[in-house]
Amino acid sequence: MAQPKYHRILLKLSGEALAGPQNYGIDVEAAHTIAARIAAVRELGIEIAVVIGAGNLWRGRDGMEHGMDRTTADHMGMLAICMNCLALRDALERIGVTTRVQTAIEMRPIAEPYIRLRAIRHLEKGRVVIFGAGTGNPYFTTDTAGMLRALEINANVMVKATKVNGIYSADPFKHPDAQHFAHLTYLEALNMGVQVMDSTALTMGMENHLPIIVLNLWQPGDLERALLGEAVGTTVSDNSDA
Repeated sequence: MAQPKYHRILLKLSGEALAGPQNYGIDVEAAHTIAARIAAVRELGIEIAVVIGAGNLWRGRDGMEHGMDRTTADHMGMLAICMNCLALRDALERIGVTTRVQTAIEMRPIAEPYIRLRAIRHLEKGRVVIFGAGTGNPYFTTDTAGMLRALEINANVMVKATKVNGIYSADPFKHPDAQHFAHLTYLEALNMGVQVMDSTALTMGMENHLPIIVLNLWQPGDLERALLGEAVGTTVSDNSDA
């Protein structure tokens, strides 16, 4: 068997990944599919932590458009994230993957509080760790939360799983002739204003030299292939030829 290129990863999922065909709420089949993808990575001997968004349940900007306070809207989003974390944990446990949820906002009856060293110990024991409630602070996206947790647990790479196979010069669903990029430097991604990840997360990755892989979660085998070192999706790193 080929040896993985990465020992420990942070997988960043959008909330929409759990929504299924209805594009809203939590779809049990979608959760099962994601759990199977994560289990396949774990079978490679890779330690895996997960951060997930809340877009399938709540979008703070919708509330703010109607005058809601930004901090209140963001706190509601953190609670929605925790609902997604529990759904994904359930899907993983049902297929035999031992999983822990840790949250940046304490809610001890349903999850552990986030403790960095405890999270690392769970990973070392082969458990999947799902980080909930973002950073615990308003004004930060789950992309930034994912990058922060990736750095804190000493991950080797952050994988941004989307519904397209990497970064394009334009939306490939609207522009079929859009250019696909196999590699970008952090500065190139920042200067392009790529929509796949916010600038704060990209800047943190650049300052700490943590590579980012953007790929299609729904393409069977792509996640495993990327972690084995194959050219899949788009890699953002210090060197565009990396």
